[in-house]
Parts: sequence; structure tokens; C-alpha cells
Amino acid sequence: MLQSLTIIVACLVLGEAARLVTGAPLPGPVIGMVLLLALLVLRRGPAPEMQQTCQGLLRNMALFYVPASVGLVNELPRLIAQAGPIAAAILGSTVLGMIATALTMRFLSRSEPS
Repeated sequence: MLQSLTIIVACLVLGEAARLVTGAPLPGPVIGMVLLLALLVLRRGPAPEMQQTCQGLLRNMALFYVPASVGLVNELPRLIAQAGPIAAAILGSTVLGMIATALTMRFLSRSEPS
């Protein structure tokens, strides 16, 4: 388990370092996930130990949301003041996501052999 956690944290740190060095417009954790994905593809999948570690992290996922929830509560006055633009952004991105999904599904269903 320790080795798997070390690999996951190393990918996270490398992703953050890559973001700082390159100035990429992506968050470091996203770059780290891409690095972890590349590593897993090269290894042809995760080792059983890595699967167990990830299952343990997923079972305790709710704990990772506590800091974000506290941050939302701390910023509640600002969120209330910006409720209109936030609601518009959420609604707009949801509609655009649904449209993109529908168009992708239509395209893929046409290209599928009958």
C-alpha cells in the first residue's frame, strides 16, 4: 500500500512541478493524473496492490470533500453576492455539455455499422 500511495503522490508532485515549470494552463493534479494514466498504460494496468489502495481511497472519498465544503461556507457571502453569474455559468455549461453529448452520440451512432 505504501508503494502505491508513493506512486500516486509522486505523480501529483510531478504534475504540479510540470505546471510550475511550463506554466501550463492546467492544474497540477490534472497533469499528475495524466502522468499516472500513462504509467498505468505502460504497465498494462494497475497492480493488485494499486487496485486495493485505490479502492481504499474511493471508500473514504467523502473525507476529501470536507475542506472544499468548509471553503464554501467561508466564502458564502461572496457566493450569495455572485449568485446570478454563478447560476448562469452552471446552467450554461450544463446545457452546452448536454448538447455536446447529444451531438457526439449522434455522430457515433451514425458511424456504427448496422
